[in-house]
Amino acid sequence: MKRLPQAALIGLVAIAAGAAGFWTSRHGGAILPAADPAGRTPGQASQLDPAAGARVLALTLPDADGQMHDLSQWRGQIVVVNFWATWCPPCRDEIPDFVTLSQTHRNNGVRFVGLSIDSAANVADFRTELDVPYPLLVGNADVLNLATTLGNPAQALPFTLILDRQGLIRHARVGRLSKTELAGRIDALLD
Repeated sequence: MKRLPQAALIGLVAIAAGAAGFWTSRHGGAILPAADPAGRTPGQASQLDPAAGARVLALTLPDADGQMHDLSQWRGQIVVVNFWATWCPPCRDEIPDFVTLSQTHRNNGVRFVGLSIDSAANVADFRTELDVPYPLLVGNADVLNLATTLGNPAQALPFTLILDRQGLIRHARVGRLSKTELAGRIDALLD
């Protein structure tokens, strides 16, 4: 069996994720309920294991400049993790709100990080264009596969997780996340 070149595989994954992200943005996205620590949500089966946040905090990825970042450095803080790409219109739409909220909450122990499924050059250009103050890390197909295990089986973009100070996933959203909704979810964890 002949293997596809890695660039072709990444391209196919990018097209599929972009199409799924576009669809979810047009249809309102989905909020995945986080389970309690025992894995249950009130009145329904769990769709999201909050303890899965440990897999996110175990990531070490490069930024657009090749500098490695260990997400475990943000343990004990509220962490907003956004899976995105420069070629994803709903991703591009929500990031200016993320920039504003990252600056608003910087002194409250809230950290933002973008996990991009894109090239380092595109991420660097985007970071400069929007003056993004938080780390934009460059992921790959493995990062998209992680999103699948975290409640995003379609690997749609954007996909956002909010981890509490204990590293538990408290909110997950497939599709565009509004500034008002994101601010409310952060504020609820700050109380």
